[in-house]
Amino acid sequence: MDLARFCRHIVMSPLVARGRFTPATLDALQAQVARCEQDHRGELRFVVEAELTTAQLWRDLSSRERAREVFALQGVWNTAENNGVLIYLLLADRRVEIVADRGIASHVADDEWQGICRMMESHYREGRFEQGSLAGIEAVSALLARHFPASGARPNELEDRPALI
Repeated sequence: MDLARFCRHIVMSPLVARGRFTPATLDALQAQVARCEQDHRGELRFVVEAELTTAQLWRDLSSRERAREVFALQGVWNTAENNGVLIYLLLADRRVEIVADRGIASHVADDEWQGICRMMESHYREGRFEQGSLAGIEAVSALLARHFPASGARPNELEDRPALI
């Protein structure tokens, strides 16, 4: 187990996450998701997790592995067109992971997702949580609009409001 990582997770708390992602910030992100989903057929889910448990850290669970678990737990895979995308922030590590369902993942190169993740992390390192999150939602939506443009009416299958877990 990485001792520095363990310490970052011990000092992080949901209270800190709520301080960085205030109700006003969550409102802005929710509005951005709703607006951007009008431009494509994808379904976005934004999740912020403050820290991992001691057991998860002891297992050396990576942010990527945790994002895949959250993808399943949040039901992002359960959309009619297999078009769900999770934007996951593990706040203690300041790591962003994007997990796309199979209907999207086969069309978008991994390096495109990684570029968005690194851009968001750059914002977060400078304390710009709302701006980084808005920019990330916009960038993911631009990729989705290119590969999965909107066509006709479709239901909103995933919650637009970001989750703090």
